Order: sequence, then C-alpha cells, then structure tokens
Amino acid sequence: MIDREDKKYKRQIIGWRVAQEMRDGDYVNLGIGIPTMAANYIPEGVNVVFHSENGVMGVGPAPSEENQDADLINAGGGFITDVPGTCYFDSCLSFGIIRGGHLAMTVLGGLQVDAKGNLANWMIPGKMVPGMGGAMDLVVGAKKVVVTMEHTDKKGNPKILKECNLPLTAMGVVTMIVTDMAVIDVTPDGIILHEVAEGYTVEEVVKATEAELIIPGKVGVFSLPQ
Repeated sequence: MIDREDKKYKRQIIGWRVAQEMRDGDYVNLGIGIPTMAANYIPEGVNVVFHSENGVMGVGPAPSEENQDADLINAGGGFITDVPGTCYFDSCLSFGIIRGGHLAMTVLGGLQVDAKGNLANWMIPGKMVPGMGGAMDLVVGAKKVVVTMEHTDKKGNPKILKECNLPLTAMGVVTMIVTDMAVIDVTPDGIILHEVAEGYTVEEVVKATEAELIIPGKVGVFSLPQ
C-alpha cells in the first residue's frame, strides 16, 4: 500500500523517474534537494557524468559521515565524493560549460511552473533567500530542463499553474516536470500528461493541476521498483 504522505517515498519515486531520462554519456547538473536523488537510480549500463557549478565535473555519491571531506562539496554546500576522472576548475570555466550548451540536462527543484514552461524556483517575496545560485544560467544553457517538485504545496494548492505568480527564474525553459503524481511534458502546444504515478488516477492529477493538461489517448504509469 502506497503512503501518499510519505516524504521519503515521494523523493525516491521522483528521483527514480528522473534517472530514467538520462542517457549514456550525458553530462548532467543536479540541483540541491530532490534532484540529487536521481543519482541513486541511474540505469545499469548508463554512464552519466555529474557537474556542479562550483567547479566539479565527475561528482560521485554522497559520502558516509566518517568520510566527509571539507574540500569536496557541491554548489549547495553538501558533501560529495569524486570518481575516477573527476576534474576541478574555476567558476569561469564551470559557467562556460553551462552557457556554452555542453550540459545534456539540468534537474532542479521548483516552486511553480506554468503552462508556458516558465519557472519560478528561487524566491518567495518576504522570505530570506541565499540567492538564485546558478539556476538562471542552467535553465537557459542545458539542452533539457527537468523540474522536480511535489505536485501541490503543503496546503494542497497546485504548483503547476496557468501563470506563475512568484518571481521568475526564466521564461519558457522547462521541458519536463516530474512530481510525486505525474510526468508532464512541456511543449509549444501546451503541457501534456505523459504518465501518472502508481496509486493515482488521471482525474486526480487533473484536479491537482491548475494549468490545463492535454490528455493523450494513452497515459503511462510509473512506479518505484521494489
């Protein structure tokens, strides 16, 4: 029985589903929080090189507490490991990689996404924020932009809207949204419901989404492997 309120399960199923979008040889940037879960579920035989905008190419899995190294951190300040072939460089080269279109994908969290692929993910007015980080560069530099988030906020309000009402990170950049309820493709013709998560129905996803969803003839189902 799936517990819809299980935060750990939500993070895991989103991370697993995002990982299925990665292809052998991809260079991928993972944002902090839910996006990092994707690194745990890379399909067998698929080699993905992870990038961190503070100047690392070849980010390994998070270390155990006793193996944490203060010199090995990601852009969010979290501890990382390196892997054979890892390289380090300054911020100028790191953002040259991003702005030069050399990343196949960036995966980042979102506060809101709307029907036009606009993204708001860095600030809620009135609340203190550390800054937008590299998000504004990443979403315009990567070939594919995947936004991960819970489908609704803590009060049950939709986060996929007709139009974002929070300060935008960028306009028209999102290509895919992966939530605990659904996978949604963002296209010039509108947003298309591609898959629903196990335990949910198409009708429930539509009800939890403010933006109008295009429902194709066949909607797939995704689930976390046991």
